[in-house]
Amino acid sequence: MQSPINDFRYLTSFLLLILISCNQLDEQTKKEIKNQAHKAGKEIIGALNNAAAKDAFVYYTVDSKKEEIQLFWKDTKDSIIGSLGYLKNVCKQQNQQLLFACNGGMYMENQSPLGWFVHKGKTITPLNTRKGKGNFYLNPNGVFLLTKNKKAIVTSTKNAKQYLKEAYYATQSGPLLIHEGKINSLFEKESSNLNIRNGVGIDSNGNVLFSMSAQPINFYQFAKFYQDHGCKEALYLDGFVSRFYAPSQNFIQTDGEFGVMIGVVDK
Repeated sequence: MQSPINDFRYLTSFLLLILISCNQLDEQTKKEIKNQAHKAGKEIIGALNNAAAKDAFVYYTVDSKKEEIQLFWKDTKDSIIGSLGYLKNVCKQQNQQLLFACNGGMYMENQSPLGWFVHKGKTITPLNTRKGKGNFYLNPNGVFLLTKNKKAIVTSTKNAKQYLKEAYYATQSGPLLIHEGKINSLFEKESSNLNIRNGVGIDSNGNVLFSMSAQPINFYQFAKFYQDHGCKEALYLDGFVSRFYAPSQNFIQTDGEFGVMIGVVDK
């Protein structure tokens, strides 16, 4: 079924073709009409998506003190796990039931972690403080980590340095959606940069809040979701590749070709 937003795009394009084809208009006027129409279209599309985004999320809340959150990358044979479906099998082989899982941060072409990755107290890849292009390097980027006493933390990469020895699990991604209670200033409310997105934050009760958008949204909309749930810090994990395994929510995806993954298990 065609969405109203796509209908609007087609209508805008059709009107543009009519307007710029009028022989009475000079080239400068045609150009100005086209620019203004694109600007108005961007704002309207952003507003429509803001309205639609309110109920456009699937999410899973975890008390890290009572429930077992783990980070996964490779199996016991040193092979990359990759998909949520295979992760479920790996957990079963270890007499664990996978209750929840999602992709856990950005990775390179060989599925190696792009940033800091700590697995059971061992640093696999160091904290990435380099500058570069792409979402990972948008400031500030950050980490999701669990300390040895099971405290869950989302913080900036800069602040994460204090946890280098204390982290039991850690994964790095970017950008931070919420930092010190505020939406990332890089995000535009009416942005037409829409995508499926997933992330993690610490809510007002101190619980870990994992979420994924059920439809394409912009960064501002995603950050607003976490802000509305009382998160002072929230981290973007990835975009269109994102997958969510949450049987209790009747939302099950088992594919993927990931690097690090985050899971909640019942031993």
